[in-house]
Amino acid sequence: MRKLEFTLNGRKRAVEVEENTLLLNLIRENLGLTGTKYVCGIGECGSCTVMVDGEPVLSCLTLALDVEGRKVTTIEGLSEGELTQVQESLIQEGGVQCGFCTPGMVMVAQSLLESDPNPSEDDIRRQLAGNLCRCTGYSNIVKGIKAVAEKRSQRQGGRPMGKTS
Repeated sequence: MRKLEFTLNGRKRAVEVEENTLLLNLIRENLGLTGTKYVCGIGECGSCTVMVDGEPVLSCLTLALDVEGRKVTTIEGLSEGELTQVQESLIQEGGVQCGFCTPGMVMVAQSLLESDPNPSEDDIRRQLAGNLCRCTGYSNIVKGIKAVAEKRSQRQGGRPMGKTS
């Protein structure tokens, strides 16, 4: 066992883990945060996506010890008891069905919108390429993300979304 210290959803954590413990298992099994989904276990579906120091990471392929001293954000850490704009928009646009892919989709969408507040549809689809959805066909997910970008752009007085890649 090794001691691991990191920040999880804004709170300092110190835990003991086996050297081969995956970040996904630490989050779900040891810390009880089940919003991050275990689906494929081989980094193919994106459902286990979390943020590490603000970047999307597949937690099923990341050793827990690799987050020593770093900041990890799970789907639960994106907001305090309320849905984020992305989550609300995905619901409104019909971009949520079974829910297994949703946490990963939300995490990559949040990351994209933070780095590019006005992404094109191609940008959104490229960002979502590592996240598999068997239910929605992606169109409504893309519409939901575009809607958030457009709302933010209008509030900030920027031009409406629609730039080309």
